[in-house]
Amino acid sequence: MPAHEAIAPFLYSFSDSTKLKESLAGYIIQAQTEALNKGKHKFSIAISGGSLPVQLSEIVKHRDVRDVQWDKWHIFFSDERAVPLTHLDSNYGLVEKEFLSNIPEEDRKKITVHTINESLLDETIEDHMGELADEYESQLIQSFAPKDSARFPVFDVILLGMGPDGHTASLFPGHALLSETTGWVVPIMDSPKPPAKRITLTLPVINHAARVVFVATGAGKQDTLKQVFDQPELSLPSSRVRPAYPGTVSWFVDDAASAKVEYPKTTFQLQASQLARV
Repeated sequence: MPAHEAIAPFLYSFSDSTKLKESLAGYIIQAQTEALNKGKHKFSIAISGGSLPVQLSEIVKHRDVRDVQWDKWHIFFSDERAVPLTHLDSNYGLVEKEFLSNIPEEDRKKITVHTINESLLDETIEDHMGELADEYESQLIQSFAPKDSARFPVFDVILLGMGPDGHTASLFPGHALLSETTGWVVPIMDSPKPPAKRITLTLPVINHAARVVFVATGAGKQDTLKQVFDQPELSLPSSRVRPAYPGTVSWFVDDAASAKVEYPKTTFQLQASQLARV
């Protein structure tokens, strides 16, 4: 049988940040519920840094928060900086501060958070970056499946941002890591954006997720967002995120960011059967 084509991206544009955050929170809660209703024993979500942890904090205040089964949550990181978990540049530290710390303590204790191995961070970290990536990949292997039985893990949700240059996670325009085809987690030694040393999920892993969700806000993202949607031939890293069927990629943006985009927007409603392109 011929392979299914990837599902076209959904572009949701909101008039203000409150509506965006509420809708995103509802979407993630529904994604968790659907995953668990399929018989899965856990809900796997990978998160990047930037403004995303602040967006996630809305889950705690959402009207459907009672549906969240925190004991099923396994949180991974789409990318992480090679710094201690308490460092200001740590994505884990940001998620802890802006999201996890807002969850009631008895529920917070139920969540499984997969962090990098701090014991590998020392003055010789440059010699251990491969080991740091391999150790984090081993956590994915243990959580999902042996690597020899699953080509790539399938996250329930991967939550990403987009930089002004079109990068996502720690996958930057023109970088050799965009051509990685087999690894799950790889090191980057020369990130154009400091800190230079990081680990990141690879493009094939991202494109095997059940749902990829981007968040992009502000007029500063106008030109890049237009390139992603209206000029895909530029092949920016963010535009290369097209999950394999039946996976989906959904963009939660504000009207300021989407002002120049000609690609059709979608009216956001939680039930997939009610989604309508406009």
